[in-house]
Amino acid sequence: MNRWKVLLAVFLLAGMSIWTACGTVEQKAEISQKTAETEETDEGEQTEQKAGTEEQVEAPDLHAYDFTVAFAGDINLADNWSTMEYYEQQENGIYDCIDPELIRRMQEADLTCVNLEFCMSDRGMPMEGKKYTFRAKPERVEILKELGVDLANLANNHIYDYGTDAFLDTLDILDAGGIAHAGAGKNAVEAEEPFYAEIDGRTVAVVSATRAEKYILTPEADEDNPGVFRCYDMAKVLQKVQETKEKADFVIAYIHWGTEYSETLETAQTEGARELIDAGADVVLGAHPHCLQGMEYYNGKPILYSLGNYWFNEKTLDTILAELHFYGNDEEQHLEVTAVPARQEAHYTRLLTEHQEVETWNRHVESMEPHTIKIDKEGVIRDGDQTSESEGTPADEEAVSAGVSEE
Repeated sequence: MNRWKVLLAVFLLAGMSIWTACGTVEQKAEISQKTAETEETDEGEQTEQKAGTEEQVEAPDLHAYDFTVAFAGDINLADNWSTMEYYEQQENGIYDCIDPELIRRMQEADLTCVNLEFCMSDRGMPMEGKKYTFRAKPERVEILKELGVDLANLANNHIYDYGTDAFLDTLDILDAGGIAHAGAGKNAVEAEEPFYAEIDGRTVAVVSATRAEKYILTPEADEDNPGVFRCYDMAKVLQKVQETKEKADFVIAYIHWGTEYSETLETAQTEGARELIDAGADVVLGAHPHCLQGMEYYNGKPILYSLGNYWFNEKTLDTILAELHFYGNDEEQHLEVTAVPARQEAHYTRLLTEHQEVETWNRHVESMEPHTIKIDKEGVIRDGDQTSESEGTPADEEAVSAGVSEE
């Protein structure tokens, strides 16, 4: 009997232990579950708080931009001229006249501009009193399109070579071909109107004008008559630059001026370029001399006095494709003008790639008046004064890169 009592007591104690253990396990499970839920809640709240904090410190949109505008000098597609005689003999058209790599860079730029040294039409007669007059067939606009030209500068001394009808045809042909134009028009309002383009969230404007003729034969546009935007008196073009700067982020002035086939700068060029920058121009470019002329900085802004012949005749002349690289944001703005060095020779314009040729080209450009720029090994033309002050590194980020007949 006592034996059974002992066994019963053992069983009762074992049962109580099992019940207690089960209860403890269940309690632990409940505690673990509640702990996990609490941790999940805390993690969720922490994640939400972290996300909220990240949203609060997220950097503002500074509207970054980065684009390139390319400028070439004088192009002549006139059918009574040697360039097109050469063109007609080539198997691959313009690609046998201008280096394919130069064409590629023109095509890939966000905006490409050339100086049109001819009109396009089947009508008109050569202007009396001019030794050289240039007119291209209307279909030659396809060559401009093939080159990637977006903007044609018409402020020059050849756009009116075949009279009013041919001039007006040129405007219509360019419009139909989707190529913008500046510097000439059906009246003064059109001729003086800058070209505007929206590129990567920024407004770029080009103001074109001319002061290139010894004997003024090309008519100046007025209220009722077609012609060019003339700037022998700089007051009008300076006012136009000031007005344009109020509408555009960047203003480029493209002026037809200087003495043909001379590297010597005229006082009108140097004084005029600086006045244009004082009026608000960010870059000043020139054409008409048919050869490269010097470059400089004025108040941190680049001036390229003449881009020279890009594809104009058979002469051997250094030339350039000037690539204006704009980049920055709302807080800071930068401009580098990268030069692509080239040479026109025997009706072919080729890119210079051999080291010695490029070095010779660079030193030639540096030697031109006003003798104040330096070209680094990357081909970027720096402000020489600031470069020497900072032991070879420009003080600011702005840089330019290089690269009397009636023609």
